[in-house]
Amino acid sequence: MTKRAPTRAVVLLPLALAACATQAPPTASPVATPATTRPAPATTVPSTPAAPIPPQLRDISVARAQFVRDTAAKYGIDPAYIEATLAKATIRDGVIAAMSRPAEAKPWRDYRPIFITQARIDGGKAFIAANADALARSEARFGVPREIVTAIIGVETSYGGNKGSYPVIDALYTLAFNYPRTGDPAKAAREDTREAFFRDELGQLFALGKETGMDVATLRGSYAGAMGWGQFMPSSYRQFAVDGDGDGKRDLFNNIDDVVESVANYFVQKGGWVRGGPVMAPTLRDVAFTDYNAESLDAFQPVVSFAPKGYRPAITVAADTPAQILRLDGAGGTEYWMVFNNFRAITKYNTSRLYATAVYQLAESIAGRDAQVAQATAQATVPTPMTMPMSPATPAAPVATPAGATPP
Repeated sequence: MTKRAPTRAVVLLPLALAACATQAPPTASPVATPATTRPAPATTVPSTPAAPIPPQLRDISVARAQFVRDTAAKYGIDPAYIEATLAKATIRDGVIAAMSRPAEAKPWRDYRPIFITQARIDGGKAFIAANADALARSEARFGVPREIVTAIIGVETSYGGNKGSYPVIDALYTLAFNYPRTGDPAKAAREDTREAFFRDELGQLFALGKETGMDVATLRGSYAGAMGWGQFMPSSYRQFAVDGDGDGKRDLFNNIDDVVESVANYFVQKGGWVRGGPVMAPTLRDVAFTDYNAESLDAFQPVVSFAPKGYRPAITVAADTPAQILRLDGAGGTEYWMVFNNFRAITKYNTSRLYATAVYQLAESIAGRDAQVAQATAQATVPTPMTMPMSPATPAAPVATPAGATPP
């Protein structure tokens, strides 16, 4: 691969995020990581909890000692080094509080304004203009549109302006051994699983340090331990980060070529992104049929199978295209969207459906398709009774196919 000078044209737009749990990168070259099973996006400020979260008082000595032994054996790292590094780590109540109130708990009508703002749209356009060559190379190589990659970076870190302030070692140490507990028996299994996930990520952080030579104790990131422009978790950094400019390094904190190609590579390798494929489309619902909302995005069905259920995409889509129906509580009423494989690919970056919708709609606006987003939202919306048209001649909900659209 021909070595190129790294792209240095970067736009740092200081946007005020409702909850950005990301870090200002160390001056040394650090790392970034999309999450395999990600927590909430690193860019959202959680809502205030109804009651204070009690301090975490669990004895972690046995689990910690086991972690040191396991990590040393698994990655060939001196256990004394692991122990010495953990001795500097701190259990942070702020991390526990932030993890306990993710923005994904909000309805779409409240979630959307956090991420899709004029400032963030303008910032995305500026980012594309400043890094056009790097984004063009990434799009040609991986097939992920530049506006999608840009929107991810905009949502995660406000185009690098807010990468997080938590010591990554503290964030992962806290969640690995004191993941917040609700006390609800029905949630205990999931809470155990999440704690195990973060414990593995803590081990992956030590492996990442060994592989790159970075001092893991100096890295800063989100409250969930995600790092860099794209907010990669340690495991994702190790698996999906790529050297975009041929300099022999994978620097997701300071090198835009590496950042944009690593985000795109994640979409392809982890998400199964299909070059040129659709992401989501407004869907017309016949209200005479039973309301529907996908329980799982893993159970896709051919588009044609939704017509008997009263749902038709408002755009032309091949009848055999795998899809699902997504229902959102929008500002103007209930929105119905048909989502496709590339929507599911975005959820591999962050599992929230709201997150994936925000990324796609922000990307469309960055690309200058604001009017199309507004039109699509209007087509997808069944108004609430208070906003229903008053004219008796107007049907309660649009079910006709728009001009130019061919239903399956």
